[in-house]
Amino acid sequence: MSIVVTGATGHLGRLIVTSLLDRGVPADQVVALGRDTSRLADLAARGVTVQQADYNDPDSLRTAFAGATKLMFVSGNEIGRRVEQARNVVAAAEEAGVELIAYTSIPKADTSSLILAVDHRGTEQEIAASGLPYVFLRNSWYFENYLPQIPTYLEYGVTGAAGDGRISAAARADYAEAAAAVLTTEGHAGRTYELGGAPFTMTEFAENLSRQTGRQVGYTDLPVEKYTEVLVGAGLPQPYAEVLADGDRGAAAGELEVAGDDLERLIGRRPTTLAEALRAAL
Repeated sequence: MSIVVTGATGHLGRLIVTSLLDRGVPADQVVALGRDTSRLADLAARGVTVQQADYNDPDSLRTAFAGATKLMFVSGNEIGRRVEQARNVVAAAEEAGVELIAYTSIPKADTSSLILAVDHRGTEQEIAASGLPYVFLRNSWYFENYLPQIPTYLEYGVTGAAGDGRISAAARADYAEAAAAVLTTEGHAGRTYELGGAPFTMTEFAENLSRQTGRQVGYTDLPVEKYTEVLVGAGLPQPYAEVLADGDRGAAAGELEVAGDDLERLIGRRPTTLAEALRAAL
């Protein structure tokens, strides 16, 4: 068996590789892909096969996928190009004859109005149309979307446009563990998992941060357009700021709240809570 993990130089891809090793998959049966293989030297030192691959380079994908039994397709970060890249990935997977494609998507990808959902929806459609066995891992937001901003939150408070929307965020490591579980156990082909932790509002996030630090932190809710301006004023490029603000708009509409307990069932334990994530980050 050979499990190929794309995007292994990224945070999630790397965690999926290490989760596979932690679950007892022999290192020589794991292939970690990335555009810059020098960033995978530590995995190579553990016996993982490391190969260069780029979603925009079909030849590199065909070479990297050769002999693969299962493919962990970690979504790329080039918004607007991901469907085209998915076609390259799917074509290479078909040629390799992989037995399962697992893809990291977004909650409610088939119905979501989020800007980010457009590429994910198109990618899911490309994969499903290929006829290859697949499983969709629809990850909600990561705690890590927020944790690096804690110093700013403590000084200025939390600002956003999420209203009272509930966000089923979870730890990136928990999502990685769920992916590893899908890749190493049977019965997942054709399944779509909506993954996330216990939901919270951004007001509740600020309250939790206040309790953890003993400092009063509030949440200020803004219109989407105003929040976009705030993000641009903080130095973010306009297109990226618009995507982030749109994420909050979707959260306000309930598009980031995940029903059910798919994440808990896949990892076999209660997912990391917001309080635990904040405590570990402080």
